[in-house]
Amino acid sequence: MYFYAARQPILDAEKKLFAYELLFRDSVNNVFPDIDEDEATTRMIEGSEFNLGLAHLTNNKPAFINFTLDTILENYPSMLPPETLVVEILETVTPTKKLLEAVKVLKQQGYVLALDDYEHKPVWRHFFPFIDIVKIDLRAMNFDDVEQVMLDLAEFTHIEFLAEKVETLTEFEQCKKMGFKYFQGYFFSKPEIVKTKTLSLNQLKLSELLAETSSEQVNVPKITEMFESDINLSYKLLRYCNSAAFKLRADISTIKQGIVMLGNYELKKFLSLLFIASISSNKPQELLRLAMVRAHFCENLAELDQSCDSSMAFLTGMLSLIDAILDQDIKTVMEQLPLSSEIKEALINKKGKLATFLNLAIAYERGEWEQESILKSSLQLSEAQVPTIYAKAINWTHDQISFIGDND
Repeated sequence: MYFYAARQPILDAEKKLFAYELLFRDSVNNVFPDIDEDEATTRMIEGSEFNLGLAHLTNNKPAFINFTLDTILENYPSMLPPETLVVEILETVTPTKKLLEAVKVLKQQGYVLALDDYEHKPVWRHFFPFIDIVKIDLRAMNFDDVEQVMLDLAEFTHIEFLAEKVETLTEFEQCKKMGFKYFQGYFFSKPEIVKTKTLSLNQLKLSELLAETSSEQVNVPKITEMFESDINLSYKLLRYCNSAAFKLRADISTIKQGIVMLGNYELKKFLSLLFIASISSNKPQELLRLAMVRAHFCENLAELDQSCDSSMAFLTGMLSLIDAILDQDIKTVMEQLPLSSEIKEALINKKGKLATFLNLAIAYERGEWEQESILKSSLQLSEAQVPTIYAKAINWTHDQISFIGDND
């Protein structure tokens, strides 16, 4: 399953990138899908925020996103930070008192507001004190009418004008002379498709649980509630508590008891295992298997070294193939996950002790013996320790794979 979005650049008079307009798509076909506008807005917000991320979609520039009347009244824009978003009020929206009140609230919250494909009507005058940008479609209005609109709005000096569907150099130059500040259209660039894998609700919940267990102050009641709201997760937790991989000395009668008895360290390992297993379900199992071997290998090295948290080492190994699993570059993936700076530094920049552990695992699995020898010496490991630890990791992975297979 993938999330698709088309993005079209919005430039200033110097042809420098100012922002992107994001347009919902449901396939690589660069046309608007046959769905309700409310659904398109909702899916765009969900996809841009929870899957690829606005920062990646727009290169940290503002995102212009279309909003319908219902999505504005439901305050959907507040799901995205005001500094990242320009709220485009669609041309199909009827200007009403309810809309005006909602616009005032959005303005108070710090959002930039734009009127999309503006049609000149007296009723919009009530909105102009709160509007920042007026977008004018050059294909729907001739230059004489455009000039009249700009004259009528001249008293609202804070309003900036954006020319849409600029298709020729002549139109671009004419708009600049008339006082337009921003420009958008095929003269500059057609919308390009951006594609990313989406995470299911279950995967998003696992990601959230990973974030919770990574906090300094673990909120056991909240984690318990999240498990109890998902029968599948609850079942897997109880099975794990009772598995050969983790033997407890007492029977488990509640979810909270299982969480407490596992402890934060083992719980974090369990969740990271489920997360990677879930997102790699459509990939060759060898990717999951290799990630698990690396995880346990790095964990054991950290326990010997004692200079860093072994659970962080485990998670570093487990996430070392997430770019291949999600078909995205590692930096993009790391921007979307609430991980420690040490883990991100290891996975993105290959630096730090965690990176040394991971690089040793990779060198050993690939048979790069010169590199393996250098890294082994840097960690003061004997000749026998590395193969022993690696064999241990393989055996652990075999047991865990069996557990996952029994419970999926």
